[in-house]
Amino acid sequence: MPGTKGTSTSPLPMTGLVDCNNFYASCERVFNPDLRGKPVVVLSNNDGCIIARSNEAKALGLKMGTPFYQAKPLLEQLGVAVFSSNYNLYGDMSRRVMMLLQEMTPGITQYSIDECFIDLAGIDDLAAFGRRVVQAVERGTGIPVTLGVAPTKTLAKIASKFGKRYKGYEGVCIIDTEEKREKALRQTEIGDVWGIGRHSVEKLRYHGVETAWDLTVKPRPWVRRMLTLTGERTWQELRGTPAIDVEELPQKQSICTSRSFPGQGLDDLAPLVEAVANFAAACVRKLRAQRSCCRALTVFAYTSPFRNDRPAHLVNRTLQLSVATNGLQEIVAAATRALREDYREGCLYKKAGVIVWNLCGQESVQGDLFDTVDRARQARLAKAIDAINRKNGHNTVRVASQGTDKRWHLKAEHITRQYTTNLKEVIKVRADR
Repeated sequence: MPGTKGTSTSPLPMTGLVDCNNFYASCERVFNPDLRGKPVVVLSNNDGCIIARSNEAKALGLKMGTPFYQAKPLLEQLGVAVFSSNYNLYGDMSRRVMMLLQEMTPGITQYSIDECFIDLAGIDDLAAFGRRVVQAVERGTGIPVTLGVAPTKTLAKIASKFGKRYKGYEGVCIIDTEEKREKALRQTEIGDVWGIGRHSVEKLRYHGVETAWDLTVKPRPWVRRMLTLTGERTWQELRGTPAIDVEELPQKQSICTSRSFPGQGLDDLAPLVEAVANFAAACVRKLRAQRSCCRALTVFAYTSPFRNDRPAHLVNRTLQLSVATNGLQEIVAAATRALREDYREGCLYKKAGVIVWNLCGQESVQGDLFDTVDRARQARLAKAIDAINRKNGHNTVRVASQGTDKRWHLKAEHITRQYTTNLKEVIKVRADR
């Protein structure tokens, strides 16, 4: 194990990664406490396959991506609790976690639906602070989280994994010395390093690189030649030198585009909508570049935690898409609509962003019987827009940031109620006299 409990005295600037443990399954357990300690799985859209598992389900050997119809007999035999994806619930629980973190830390940068980086500047006792964060989030939301702390984002991700693996850390793992860094990297397989893809893993193992430590001892020119500039930045991060911005983080399950606004920030809706529309368009470009589609998106905007002359506010709104898409019009319209729903007049927003998540390959998009969008026509239009923008520059052809909220009924035989977002479905408590 790389770290020890106690007070950190590292002089290095540190970054923290807060990661919600088994997020989808944990959200279901918040409102079904009898499920604590029992195996839980969550299914994809239309109850297609397993996309989330509790630790107990993992221990039973249940695999991610297994089709539900194949796993159903075994799930029933083992007494596993099965839930359809409840993205409205998950998005709202994510919002609650992020709001709590924003209150406790100097600043947060949301990276995905269940992860965010937190600013640790000015905090002396990192271990004590980390335990307070972990305890406060679980007490306030019911969601267990792990905090990984290290000099770089990639090392913080590794620390987070160790924090989940060993209960002795009490949810907080800190890599703040060279000894801890080396120990952690020697115990981290190269395939578990953030940003090292499957093809790169095969190539590295061919050259004898089995662990993260093996990669760090390779010379820089060799790493650049084998893994290009992106891999070189990961190599730098593993060696303790920050080299990756949030926009460049390896994205496996989500894509985030965000920006801090210049000057004092934005307090008018119109420019804020325009900014979010551009962030959504940037996410679309990244989706298409990796041939992916998203089934859900989250829009966020923060006011500055250091201003006392304006009201504080956090916009954090999640929308589920009826059909996975990388369509520019659909995603921009959904993002701007989500912003308008949470925007509060009089607030001065310092930062905003868009996260597209619940990704799938564009070849494996599952359609919807009631879908009124002409997907073939949309694809032809997208191809033409991409060609024009490649030739003349990004956003040469833009779309209007307007649209209607089209929600379609998906197969969800095991879905729970909208406990936190629908007044008709909140938990009712009866007190007998």
